[in-house]
Amino acid sequence: MTTQQLLTPAEAAERSGFSLDTLRYYERIGLLTSITRATSGHRRFSPDDIGWLGILRCLRDTGMPIADMRRYAELARVEGPESLLGRIELLERHDTAVNDRIALLERQRSHLRDKIDYYRSVLPADPTPDPAPAPAPDPIPAPDRSTARSTARSTARSTAPGTARRAD
Repeated sequence: MTTQQLLTPAEAAERSGFSLDTLRYYERIGLLTSITRATSGHRRFSPDDIGWLGILRCLRDTGMPIADMRRYAELARVEGPESLLGRIELLERHDTAVNDRIALLERQRSHLRDKIDYYRSVLPADPTPDPAPAPAPDPIPAPDRSTARSTARSTARSTAPGTARRAD
Protein backbone atom coordinates (compact mmCIF):
# COMPACT_ATOMS: atom_id res chain seq x y z
CA MET A 1 0.00 0.00 0.00
CA THR A 2 1.41 3.37 -0.92
CA THR A 3 1.57 6.33 1.41
CA GLN A 4 -0.70 8.23 -0.99
CA GLN A 5 -3.54 5.79 -0.26
CA LEU A 6 -3.26 6.33 3.48
CA LEU A 7 -5.25 9.12 5.08
CA THR A 8 -4.40 11.28 8.05
CA PRO A 9 -6.79 11.22 10.99
CA ALA A 10 -8.22 14.58 9.89
CA GLU A 11 -8.88 13.22 6.39
CA ALA A 12 -10.43 10.04 7.83
CA ALA A 13 -12.62 12.15 10.12
CA GLU A 14 -13.78 14.25 7.18
CA ARG A 15 -14.57 11.23 5.02
CA SER A 16 -16.29 9.25 7.76
CA GLY A 17 -18.13 12.07 9.49
CA PHE A 18 -16.70 11.03 12.85
CA SER A 19 -14.75 13.47 14.99
CA LEU A 20 -11.08 12.90 15.75
CA ASP A 21 -12.05 12.17 19.36
CA THR A 22 -14.51 9.50 18.19
CA LEU A 23 -11.85 7.87 15.98
CA ARG A 24 -9.48 7.71 18.96
CA TYR A 25 -12.27 6.38 21.20
CA TYR A 26 -13.25 3.72 18.66
CA GLU A 27 -9.64 2.59 18.45
CA ARG A 28 -9.34 2.51 22.25
CA ILE A 29 -12.47 0.33 22.71
CA GLY A 30 -11.56 -2.05 19.89
CA LEU A 31 -13.91 -0.94 17.12
CA LEU A 32 -10.90 0.08 15.04
CA THR A 33 -7.98 -2.30 14.99
CA SER A 34 -4.81 -2.53 12.98
CA ILE A 35 -4.64 1.20 12.28
CA THR A 36 -1.24 1.69 10.72
CA ARG A 37 1.16 4.35 11.90
CA ALA A 38 3.57 6.54 10.03
CA THR A 39 7.21 6.55 11.08
CA SER A 40 6.33 9.64 13.12
CA GLY A 41 3.86 7.52 15.12
CA HIS A 42 0.80 9.29 13.72
CA ARG A 43 -2.19 7.17 12.73
CA ARG A 44 -2.83 6.49 9.05
CA PHE A 45 -6.11 5.13 7.72
CA SER A 46 -6.34 2.76 4.75
CA PRO A 47 -9.21 2.51 2.27
CA ASP A 48 -10.32 -0.62 4.18
CA ASP A 49 -10.38 1.39 7.42
CA ILE A 50 -12.57 4.03 5.72
CA GLY A 51 -14.91 1.28 4.49
CA TRP A 52 -15.14 -0.13 8.03
CA LEU A 53 -15.87 3.37 9.36
CA GLY A 54 -18.75 3.51 6.87
CA ILE A 55 -20.22 0.37 8.44
CA LEU A 56 -19.74 1.81 11.93
CA ARG A 57 -21.39 5.06 10.80
CA CYS A 58 -24.43 3.11 9.59
CA LEU A 59 -24.68 1.15 12.83
CA ARG A 60 -24.29 4.24 14.98
CA ASP A 61 -26.69 6.39 12.93
CA THR A 62 -29.34 3.70 13.22
CA GLY A 63 -28.96 3.62 16.98
CA MET A 64 -26.99 0.47 17.61
CA PRO A 65 -25.59 0.50 21.16
CA ILE A 66 -21.80 0.58 21.52
CA ALA A 67 -21.82 -2.86 23.19
CA ASP A 68 -23.52 -4.36 20.11
CA MET A 69 -21.14 -2.50 17.81
CA ARG A 70 -18.23 -4.00 19.74
CA ARG A 71 -19.76 -7.48 19.47
CA TYR A 72 -20.25 -6.99 15.73
CA ALA A 73 -16.59 -5.91 15.39
CA GLU A 74 -15.44 -8.99 17.31
CA LEU A 75 -17.51 -11.23 15.05
CA ALA A 76 -16.26 -9.48 11.91
CA ARG A 77 -12.64 -10.26 12.86
CA VAL A 78 -13.37 -13.99 12.88
CA GLU A 79 -14.00 -16.05 9.75
CA GLY A 80 -16.33 -18.98 9.46
CA PRO A 81 -20.00 -19.89 9.63
CA GLU A 82 -20.35 -19.23 13.37
CA SER A 83 -19.16 -15.67 12.89
CA LEU A 84 -21.50 -15.16 9.96
CA LEU A 85 -24.45 -16.59 11.89
CA GLY A 86 -23.62 -14.32 14.84
CA ARG A 87 -23.45 -11.26 12.59
CA ILE A 88 -26.72 -12.17 10.90
CA GLU A 89 -28.46 -12.62 14.26
CA LEU A 90 -27.08 -9.35 15.62
CA LEU A 91 -28.00 -7.39 12.47
CA GLU A 92 -31.49 -8.94 12.31
CA ARG A 93 -32.10 -7.96 15.93
CA HIS A 94 -30.88 -4.44 15.18
CA ASP A 95 -33.02 -4.28 12.03
CA THR A 96 -36.06 -5.13 14.15
CA ALA A 97 -35.17 -2.32 16.58
CA VAL A 98 -34.74 0.11 13.66
CA ASN A 99 -38.08 -0.97 12.24
CA ASP A 100 -39.75 -0.43 15.63
CA ARG A 101 -38.18 3.03 15.88
CA ILE A 102 -39.38 3.92 12.37
CA ALA A 103 -42.92 2.80 13.28
CA LEU A 104 -42.80 4.96 16.42
CA LEU A 105 -41.54 7.95 14.44
CA GLU A 106 -44.31 7.46 11.87
CA ARG A 107 -46.93 7.48 14.65
CA GLN A 108 -45.37 10.60 16.16
CA ARG A 109 -45.23 12.29 12.76
CA SER A 110 -48.90 11.47 12.22
CA HIS A 111 -49.68 13.08 15.57
CA LEU A 112 -47.73 16.21 14.56
CA ARG A 113 -49.58 16.42 11.27
CA ASP A 114 -52.92 16.05 13.08
CA LYS A 115 -51.94 18.96 15.33
CA ILE A 116 -50.98 21.08 12.33
CA ASP A 117 -54.32 20.28 10.65
CA TYR A 118 -56.21 21.12 13.83
CA TYR A 119 -54.46 24.48 14.24
CA ARG A 120 -55.19 25.32 10.62
CA SER A 121 -58.87 24.44 11.11
CA VAL A 122 -59.30 26.83 14.04
CA LEU A 123 -57.62 29.77 12.33
CA PRO A 124 -59.97 32.66 11.49
CA ALA A 125 -60.92 33.16 7.84
CA ASP A 126 -58.32 35.93 7.56
CA PRO A 127 -55.28 34.50 9.34
CA THR A 128 -53.24 37.67 8.78
CA PRO A 129 -52.11 38.78 12.21
CA ASP A 130 -52.93 42.31 13.34
CA PRO A 131 -49.97 44.60 12.93
CA ALA A 132 -47.91 44.73 16.07
CA PRO A 133 -48.63 47.81 18.15
CA ALA A 134 -45.92 50.43 18.28
CA PRO A 135 -43.79 50.09 21.39
CA ALA A 136 -44.83 52.35 24.24
CA PRO A 137 -42.60 55.39 24.67
CA ASP A 138 -40.02 55.12 27.41
CA PRO A 139 -41.34 57.14 30.37
CA ILE A 140 -37.85 58.35 31.31
CA PRO A 141 -35.71 59.04 28.28
CA ALA A 142 -32.13 57.94 28.51
CA PRO A 143 -29.76 60.87 28.89
CA ASP A 144 -27.75 61.92 25.90
CA ARG A 145 -24.27 60.85 26.94
CA SER A 146 -22.54 63.74 25.18
CA THR A 147 -24.80 66.23 27.01
CA ALA A 148 -24.35 64.39 30.29
CA ARG A 149 -20.54 64.62 30.01
CA SER A 150 -20.53 68.33 29.16
CA THR A 151 -23.06 69.03 31.95
CA ALA A 152 -20.91 67.13 34.43
CA ARG A 153 -17.82 69.13 33.37
CA SER A 154 -19.60 72.47 33.71
CA THR A 155 -21.07 71.46 37.09
CA ALA A 156 -17.62 70.42 38.27
CA ARG A 157 -16.21 73.79 37.19
CA SER A 158 -18.99 75.77 38.84
CA THR A 159 -18.57 73.92 42.13
CA ALA A 160 -14.81 74.20 42.22
CA PRO A 161 -13.39 75.41 45.53
CA GLY A 162 -13.67 79.14 45.84
CA THR A 163 -16.68 79.48 43.53
CA ALA A 164 -20.15 80.14 44.74
CA ARG A 165 -23.21 78.31 43.45
CA ARG A 166 -26.21 80.32 42.44
CA ALA A 167 -29.46 79.44 43.97
CA ASP A 168 -32.16 79.45 41.33
